[in-house]
Amino acid sequence: MADEAAQGEGSNQDPIASHPDFHQTETRMAILGHPLHAMSVAFPVALTFCAFGADLFYWWSGEQRWAWAALWATGTAFLFGLLAGATGTMELLMVPGIRMRAAAWTHFVIAVMLLSLLGLNWGWRLTGYETAILPWGLLLSGFAVLVVIVTGWHGGKLVFDYRLGTSKGR
Repeated sequence: MADEAAQGEGSNQDPIASHPDFHQTETRMAILGHPLHAMSVAFPVALTFCAFGADLFYWWSGEQRWAWAALWATGTAFLFGLLAGATGTMELLMVPGIRMRAAAWTHFVIAVMLLSLLGLNWGWRLTGYETAILPWGLLLSGFAVLVVIVTGWHGGKLVFDYRLGTSKGR
């Protein structure tokens, strides 16, 4: 009876995990073994939080400098996000062990949504950076912070739990 159960477990093997490329997850987008995507995501993440903070300070104080800071933070977050997105997309498409995992595609979709929010937030502020903050700029920044938390947590899980897009050393 125990032998039948052991054989039954073997027949329920995950077909994706048994694919020969499943464990080929080492980065191909790196400088001296340092993954570019992992290095470049810190900037848009930090700047997204900075934009939200500047919006809150503007709401609290009404000082123009915070509106100006939020405009620059959203624009820079978007531009650095494009760079991080490009390296992440190339990694996703070039490495078969990353490409075949649903979790990597989920992270990709959430990150594209974040880039869309950052671009919308920046574009909205270009129409008048001080008048754009209340209420829509603040709401867009707050929502972008929530989305960056979700995509950052998900991306961190891919790196730390599954070792996707890392350099395993030689």
